[in-house]
Amino acid sequence: MLGLAACAGPEADAPVADATASPAPVTESAWTLDPAASRLGYVSIKAGEVAENNRFDTLRGTVTADGTASLEIDLASVNTGVEIRNERMREIFFAVADNPTATVTATIDPKAFAGLAVGQSITRPLKANVTIKGASSDVETDVLVTRTAEDRVLVVPTAPVIISTDMFGLTDELGELRALAQLPSITPAVPVTFTLVFKRG
Repeated sequence: MLGLAACAGPEADAPVADATASPAPVTESAWTLDPAASRLGYVSIKAGEVAENNRFDTLRGTVTADGTASLEIDLASVNTGVEIRNERMREIFFAVADNPTATVTATIDPKAFAGLAVGQSITRPLKANVTIKGASSDVETDVLVTRTAEDRVLVVPTAPVIISTDMFGLTDELGELRALAQLPSITPAVPVTFTLVFKRG
């Protein structure tokens, strides 16, 4: 679930760069997540048929030159669109007082991206480890990586990533949320999507 990015177009009155010059490979130096341009969300389903969009508003992440990628999700920033649900997610489901963040880590082969040119996209498999409330589970997906500028890279999954409560021991917490909301059911598996933009340096 991860990527790379940052823009730096020439100023209007700056000298025109040599058109034959090649941009530095994406494997040079580290990359930092651009939180304003990045998104991480999921769709929850209640009563078997009502789907609702949710997201996390605060993300941090890096990709080092050797391919070590990490993403930190501020669980208190969960945004369901309804404040009482936000409170229940923070206090009951995630227990953010003791578990403020979820983490995603992965190791990427730098050689797989060394030749990525500006404007070019490639698809690569990604295996990541996700940790929530001290429980970890591996997830696998394919990601589409696009170099949108010399110092900016965009990463999105080719399909939603399915995450379920039993992967992280959260089934009881989900049941408590269902009872409080007086719902017949809350689906324990959710599709997760992300748009991650990283900038060089």
